[in-house]
Amino acid sequence: MVKTLRRVGNSNALLLDKPIMELLGMSEGSQVNLTVTNGALVVTPVNPMLVPPDKFQASLDRVVAEWGDVLERLAK
Repeated sequence: MVKTLRRVGNSNALLLDKPIMELLGMSEGSQVNLTVTNGALVVTPVNPMLVPPDKFQASLDRVVAEWGDVLERLAK
């Protein structure tokens, strides 16, 4: 999935789609840890909420429906 950084004041922001946040058990205002590993930015929720399996599956289905072709190309 390719995302574009957006200018917010003197900074840049990475906007996360609601289905991605649901998969991670995050909501608006959630805190994240940022780390750089081998040149990759890794974003990890500080306090992820437990997501019920049915809600997780529904969010995953939405992500795959919207981004499945991109995810498949990345997997190759």
